[in-house]
This record gives sequence, structure tokens and C-alpha cells, in this order.
Amino acid sequence: MQFSNVTAVAKANVYFDGKVVSHTILFPDSSKKTLGLIYPGSYHFGTDAAERMEISDGACEVQLDGQADKLTYAAGTHFDVPAKSGFTIAVGEGICQYVCSFLS
Repeated sequence: MQFSNVTAVAKANVYFDGKVVSHTILFPDSSKKTLGLIYPGSYHFGTDAAERMEISDGACEVQLDGQADKLTYAAGTHFDVPAKSGFTIAVGEGICQYVCSFLS
């Protein structure tokens, strides 16, 4: 995946003692995405806006808030998270890389 004509924010978003790190990119139409890495472990995130998480490398297991099922996502797949919700994402080994799009 490659993005053209964007502004990259140099300061990283660092979560869980550096085990989840992302950078924000801003588009000319005022939309934004984050590009990130998730190291092995299990992490819970809340959402304000709806999000689409595209897995670009590695794999993860995801449980959306309020759902019983945990689903596995690998490179080339994605999952959507509703606004004002959350999800738990777990990486068993290696590094999972993702692109998060904020949906309207």
C-alpha cells in the first residue's frame, strides 16, 4: 500500500509501553489514517469514530466489544469497528502491521 500527496505527522502515537505504535497521515481532503505496528500481546482500544483496520502484514485475533466470537485476520484482510465501541486485538507472534481508516 502506498499513499501519495499526504502529510505525515512525525510524532508517534505510542500505546501500551511501546507495544503498539502508529503514525498519522493527513490527506488533502482532510481525512486521516494511521499506520501502525502491534507487537505480541493483547490490547483493548476504544473508538470514537467508526474505523476500518486493514492488516498489511502479519496476523491478529480480534474480538469486537459485545461479540462472543474472536476472529483471525491476516495480511490482505480487514475488519470494521463501529463508532463509540471498541475491540480487543491480540498478536501471538511476530509483528502485525495495519492501516486504520476513520470512517464517516
